Amino acid sequence: MKKTLREIAEHLGGTVSGDGDVLIGGLGTLDDAGEGQLTFLANPKYASKVATTNASAVLMGAGGNTHGKNAIFHANPYLAFAKLLTLFYTQPAPRLGVLPGAFVAPGAKIGQEVTVYPGATVGPGVTVGDRVTLYPGVVLYPGSSVGDDVTLYANVSIRERCRIGNRVIIHDGTVIGSDGFGYAPDGSSWYKIPQIGIVVVEDDVEIGSNTVIDRAALEVTRIRRGTKIDNLVQIGHNCVIGEDCMVVSQVGISGSTQLGNHVILGGQVGVAGHIKIGDNVMIGAKSGVAGNLEPNQVLSGIPVMPHREWLKSSNLLPKLPEFRKTLNTLEKRVAELEAKLAGKGE
Repeated sequence: MKKTLREIAEHLGGTVSGDGDVLIGGLGTLDDAGEGQLTFLANPKYASKVATTNASAVLMGAGGNTHGKNAIFHANPYLAFAKLLTLFYTQPAPRLGVLPGAFVAPGAKIGQEVTVYPGATVGPGVTVGDRVTLYPGVVLYPGSSVGDDVTLYANVSIRERCRIGNRVIIHDGTVIGSDGFGYAPDGSSWYKIPQIGIVVVEDDVEIGSNTVIDRAALEVTRIRRGTKIDNLVQIGHNCVIGEDCMVVSQVGISGSTQLGNHVILGGQVGVAGHIKIGDNVMIGAKSGVAGNLEPNQVLSGIPVMPHREWLKSSNLLPKLPEFRKTLNTLEKRVAELEAKLAGKGE
C-alpha cells in the first residue's frame, strides 16, 4: 500500500510541509528509514537526526525544523505515528469459523464472523459475540461471556460466569476469574472461603501475558473501560480498577482496593488491600502503597511520598557511609570537648 504525503496528512489531521505528492509505502526510525518511508520525531532530544535521516518525509510537532525535508506537522506526532502503524501494518484477522479440533459445547452461543482455533474450548452456557478470535488453548468456562471484536490469545482462561466486554485483547496465558486468595483460620490450619463472585472486564481493555485477575468473594472484581494492564500483574479479589488506568508489569494489588480513573502504577508497585487511590495518581516503579491516596499526585518510594522528596532521599542514600563517618568524628570531638569542660569545672 502506498499513499501520498498529502493523503496521510489528511488521514491524521496534520499539515504538509514540502512535496505533498511524494509516495510513502512504509514507516521507519530516524536512523534506519529510507526512500519511500516516513519517520517521526516525538522527542526533541533527537531533533538533530532529522538532518541526516534518509526518510522521504518526517512526522513532527508543529514548528519543528525540517532541515529541508518533506514533513507532516501534527500536534501529537507520537500518537499520529501509532495510528500510521495501524494503517500500514495492521490487517483484520481472517474469519475462519469454528475449525476442526475446537470444542463448542451444546447450547453455547457463537456470534458471526468468528475464528475458533483447534484446541480452544467453549463451555456450556457460554456466549461469544461477533468477530471474536479464540486461539488454541483458550478455555471459556461455563456461563462466561465474551463481547464483540475480542481477541483471546493462546491459553487464556475465562473462568465461570466472568464477563468480557467489547474490543478487549487478552494475551497468552492470562487467567480471568481464578479464585481469590481467601482463607479463614481454623486452628493451626486454614479453611478455604468459597469465592462465588465474578470478574467483569469492560470495553476497550487490553491485558498482557501471564496476568491473573481474581474473582470476587461475593460480588464483582471490575476492570473499567479503556484500562491497559501489562504482563505478570496480580489483581486481587473485589478490586475495582478505574477507567483508562495503566498498570505496568509485576504490579501486585491486594484485595478490595479501588483505583480511580487514569491511575498509573509503575513496574513492581505493591498496593495493600482495602485502600482507595484517587484519580490521576502516578506512582513510580518499586513503590509501596499502604494507605489511601488523594487524587492528582505523583508519588514514589517505600512508603510512597511526593516524587520530588523521594528523589532527594534517593540522592542521599549513596552518601550515608560518608555521613556516618562524619557523625562518628563529630561524636568523638564532642565527647572530647565535654571531657575538657568537665575537667575545668573541677
